[in-house]
Amino acid sequence: MSGGLSIDGPKTLKGALLLLVVGLAVTGYGAYDYTQQSDAVDDAVAVDAAITDVGVESTATGSSPGADYRPTVRFTYEYEGTEYASTNVYPSAITSNYDTESAAREVVAAYAVNESTTAYVDPADPDGAFLKTETSNAPLFAAALGLFLALGGGVSAVKRIRG
Repeated sequence: MSGGLSIDGPKTLKGALLLLVVGLAVTGYGAYDYTQQSDAVDDAVAVDAAITDVGVESTATGSSPGADYRPTVRFTYEYEGTEYASTNVYPSAITSNYDTESAAREVVAAYAVNESTTAYVDPADPDGAFLKTETSNAPLFAAALGLFLALGGGVSAVKRIRG
């Protein structure tokens, strides 16, 4: 394959530039999501919520060697006279996955179906309420991965231009 990846990076200038652009996009999205979740926590308004479902989803695929686990909590709430439903444990759009099912279960252990809890609503995004007023590190990991990809693409592009 002439346009594939190797240990030295993409084999073509086009591939290197594509890797650079993808890396910058992932970095930008991670930084944006981290900023958004920080703003959501700062602006959050507490509302009463009812838990409708609690569980842990496996993100395993047939070809992957291991599984990651994602905690899930579905809840309903009312904000300014309108009823909403959400599944956000944290305010981040990029969800956190856990290596073990028990770690994911610890996140949802405080919630039970048909019980009341407090949810937090960002007035700028009332349909995206969340349960924990904590920021997640998942967007930072995405931004770091994007930087790594962009750096690899940039170095490869320079090598292809000089070479």
